[in-house]
Amino acid sequence: MSFARYLKEIGRGAEGAGDLSERDAHQLFGAILDGGVPELELGAILLALRVKSESLPELIGFYGALDERLFRLRMPAGKAQPVILPSYSGARHQPNLLPLLALLLQRFGVPVLVHGALNGSGRIASAYVFRELGIMPCANLAQAQDALDNGGIVFVPTAVLAPGLAEVLSLRGRLGVRSSAHVVAKLIDPFEGEGLRVVSASHPPYLEKAREFLLATGARALLLRSTEGEPFADPKRRPRLEYFHDATAQVLFEAETGPLKSVPTLPSEIDAATTAAWIKSALAGETPVPMPLVNQLACCLFAAGYANDLNQVKAIVAVETGSFAAA
Repeated sequence: MSFARYLKEIGRGAEGAGDLSERDAHQLFGAILDGGVPELELGAILLALRVKSESLPELIGFYGALDERLFRLRMPAGKAQPVILPSYSGARHQPNLLPLLALLLQRFGVPVLVHGALNGSGRIASAYVFRELGIMPCANLAQAQDALDNGGIVFVPTAVLAPGLAEVLSLRGRLGVRSSAHVVAKLIDPFEGEGLRVVSASHPPYLEKAREFLLATGARALLLRSTEGEPFADPKRRPRLEYFHDATAQVLFEAETGPLKSVPTLPSEIDAATTAAWIKSALAGETPVPMPLVNQLACCLFAAGYANDLNQVKAIVAVETGSFAAA
């Protein structure tokens, strides 16, 4: 395969670059995931895509190639769909509360799959906080499936689900920037489209791109602005929470605007041990769960099929978390 023709199309800078067709994007990303692109061409392709950004057909093609290579997990028994939480960024300035969301979902009997990086690259990765909470990464698919079937939270390193993708993600340290692989990683569903993906992005253009992808593919997902790249609601100010299914979108909560109504009590430091201790306190009812996370929990339960009525879920969540204004 000649990669020069792809580079001629996408490598002409932010203003002059063209987009690949969905078919070409599928073929190219498949070769990347299979390790079939030489290092020089691979670096050039990833940086060219970074400069111009991915088009919707490219993103669909990239994900199609990844989906063909994903190792699968079986849907666990139960009425609620598994909630899928990608974790590829980690905390830098705020505490990483993704494990709190996962543990709250588990409290309601909802299966939770967290996938992502084991190393925070200078940030506080979710894997670090989970370890402090006694939840260790799964070493293989069989271990992950067993934990899911028994109602546990599963943290699966990317290499277990998609080894080729993990290799591309690891190039960030050499390239110095993220690549299309990081965008696609956040869309993973090893349950063949039957899980609820919690998809997030930090910047408005990427949020819009994710929105277009979810509508075009008919995926079931909750979309929100991330907190430092992680898919949990900012505990200080609720982002817009939007539910996608069957090629339709429904806003479940609008973004909070204006002055803060209240300032939540958060961990005094962002390190993994302090964050984990605070999460234990919140789960025990000793510390209030921030309202934006209560709202997100309600959205996840509703979208995962825990109950068919959003107002009913809001009331249940308000009682369970000790908050009296989940709406």
